[in-house]
Amino acid sequence: MKGIYRADHVGSLLRPPELLQARNDFSEGKISRERLVEIEDASVLKALDLQKQAGISVFTEGEYRRSGWSTAVRDAIEGLVPVEANPTSAILGQWQGPHAEEATNVLRTSPGVMGAPMAVGEPIRQVRRIAGAEGAFLAAHSPGPWKMTIPGALSAGGQLYRAGITDKVYTRAEFGEGIAGMLKREVEALIAEGCSYIQLDSLHYVERLTYDVIRERMIADGEDPDRYLDELIAIDNAVLDVAQAGGVTVGMHMCRGNNRSAWHAEGSYEGIAEKAFQQLHVDRFLLEYDTGRAGGFEPLRFMPKDRMVVLGLISSKEPALESVDDLRRRIDEAAKYVPMENLAISPQCGFASTAMGNLLTWDEMRRKLELVVETAQKVWG
Repeated sequence: MKGIYRADHVGSLLRPPELLQARNDFSEGKISRERLVEIEDASVLKALDLQKQAGISVFTEGEYRRSGWSTAVRDAIEGLVPVEANPTSAILGQWQGPHAEEATNVLRTSPGVMGAPMAVGEPIRQVRRIAGAEGAFLAAHSPGPWKMTIPGALSAGGQLYRAGITDKVYTRAEFGEGIAGMLKREVEALIAEGCSYIQLDSLHYVERLTYDVIRERMIADGEDPDRYLDELIAIDNAVLDVAQAGGVTVGMHMCRGNNRSAWHAEGSYEGIAEKAFQQLHVDRFLLEYDTGRAGGFEPLRFMPKDRMVVLGLISSKEPALESVDDLRRRIDEAAKYVPMENLAISPQCGFASTAMGNLLTWDEMRRKLELVVETAQKVWG
């Protein structure tokens, strides 16, 4: 049965210090994989308890078994080769904001936690499930309905595709299709395990296609952004349709980058709203709206009447707590375009899209989650 989930969150949570230390120790050969898994399990139980105590509607593992939001795909395949760190992505852009330097240097400063940079250099071979350990643990231990976050095929593929290396083996389209096939099989397995909610995460809708700097770069490189949007929708729908067939709640989170409280892009949803909102086969869109970087609510006029919009009004990047009254006013503004009964609330992104996390404390994160729940209760009861 599909859930309403008025108090939602994007998925990732700050890692406890003992988990970060364990991941570093494992990379240096100081502890066994079995010991790392024990610490991961204990940390996930802590995260589940946090969500339960905060009153969140649906539970995640916090992405604790990943070094980043998209690396579940990387960790499931062979055919990767080490590459030089590339802090400014050719597909996306450079980190921005007050903490941009820290975000740029996180791979260099925390290699044991984040993992070495890799790219596909050989035909890929899937050797394990993408989210098998996560799904099995949540099926056994989640105190309520649980959600699995998985990267969109082109978002995951873009992080593993390196010009001059990967293009000797695959075109971008071929590589994306291969990852999409893996994701479809993973969705089927998760639903069989009892997953209630599949969420696809993508950087490419707003970070590539609504940010003028990247859009202009695409055009200069001979890419057609409008055609790319069509291709992006088609490849994501191939995965989303499997989730829809399984009868679970299906969501899409559109992100502008999230690493050490920095971001990549800014720009309204206007340029992609009509096609993406109307053509993507989802039940709910999780949209960033914590700052003016996302523009106004006007693009929500294109939202179909059977979709829910999860308003990401609460910052996962900054520790200051938003005012409940201000949040309620912004929800009222959004309700001019989407009926109130079709709205929900969440933080604008994960708290730790990369393992090192944003620049908040555990208690500050807890208070943010409690604020999500408090606001949802006051607005929807």
